[in-house]
Amino acid sequence: MILERSPLSATYLGANGWLLELGKTRVLVDPWFTGPLSFGPGGLLLKGKLGTPQPVPERLDLLLLSQGLADHCHPPSLALLPKDVTVLASHQAALKARRLGFTRIILMEPGQRHPEPPITVVAVEGARVPQLENGWMILHPAGNVYLEPHGFPSPERPPFPATAVITPVVDVGLPAAGAFVRGRSALVELLRRFQPTTVLASTTGGDVRFSGLLSSFLRVKGSPAEAAALVAAQPTPCRFIDPVPGVTYELNPHLLADR
Repeated sequence: MILERSPLSATYLGANGWLLELGKTRVLVDPWFTGPLSFGPGGLLLKGKLGTPQPVPERLDLLLLSQGLADHCHPPSLALLPKDVTVLASHQAALKARRLGFTRIILMEPGQRHPEPPITVVAVEGARVPQLENGWMILHPAGNVYLEPHGFPSPERPPFPATAVITPVVDVGLPAAGAFVRGRSALVELLRRFQPTTVLASTTGGDVRFSGLLSSFLRVKGSPAEAAALVAAQPTPCRFIDPVPGVTYELNPHLLADR
């Protein structure tokens, strides 16, 4: 059977970055295209290197910045984007975007909606790292996408189903501080809430290499293989994707049913 191209797709950019295409609307999320990523002066605490630099998308309708931290709000990458693109941002990310020269910034608190017909973006509660940051529900006639980069589902059950869930699938933490990424712990809850047709692993992918004082103390629990087995065991059909940077994945909810 020949299927028409889905109007709903996601291209992975590595780390937390995604380009979502919903019909003709192009939404960029937490981009890190090139250059180092630093926490602490000169990357003393943690410095990341992106294994596969990605091209800057040519046309954008929205830029979503989930957090103000450097792996979501990466100044060298944001400097490559047009400053008149509409930016939807958490409080900390909005402050950074303003300093970087963006002129159309909309502060999104959890529960707020931004209509950009034919899509609507809803900010949902995300992680406290340490300030409360955002996750997103992106609603479109072709399907809905839920995205939260640290594996901290909102305590409020979102009133929308999700065609696709974009989430980390491993836990990452430090011995004294606990897990600051809880994808492994959150996956069962996300599957129960949303019953998606596709789960895409995020946040820890893209061949990112870390160095610095904290790098040797990072602890990871879980794996994409473990997450794939959990998704495969769901009573309703759902596919798991451990994405490759630069590859576009169609999120048409009828793909599984037509196999």
